[in-house]
This record gives sequence, structure tokens and C-alpha cells, in this order.
Amino acid sequence: MRTLVDIPEAQIRRLDVRAKSAGRSRAALIREAIDRMLGPEEVLNVDQVFGLWGDQAMDGVEYQRRIRAEWDREWDPD
Repeated sequence: MRTLVDIPEAQIRRLDVRAKSAGRSRAALIREAIDRMLGPEEVLNVDQVFGLWGDQAMDGVEYQRRIRAEWDREWDPD
């Protein structure tokens, strides 16, 4: 996906120097910087999440019903 980003000239010059010395494109360095800033993408598997609700006093379905009831009270179009 393409996107437009305003980058000051001074940063572009520094980026171009770094890209040339690394033998990489400006775009590749920008993507790498974004990846580093965002951190690793965490993918959870079933073993990491199974039983998370187990120590809760309230049943999960009952919790959903209560939360949704709050939404219904908050959303009053009249």
C-alpha cells in the first residue's frame, strides 16, 4: 500500500546517506523503522489464551449480557 508522508528535507538527506551506505532503498529503511517502532506482531495461539476467564466469578455469557445492557441504556435515540 502506498501512502504519502511529509518528511522534512533534513531528514530526507540523512535518510538518503544512510540508504546509500547500507545499499538499500529509502523506502526499505522507512519500512524497517516503522517495524521497529511498532514492535513485533504478537500472534496468540490457543494455549496462550485458553482458560483466561476461568478464575472469574461471573459466567462469561452473563458478563456479555450485562455489558450489552449498558450499551442499550446509553444508546437512546429518542
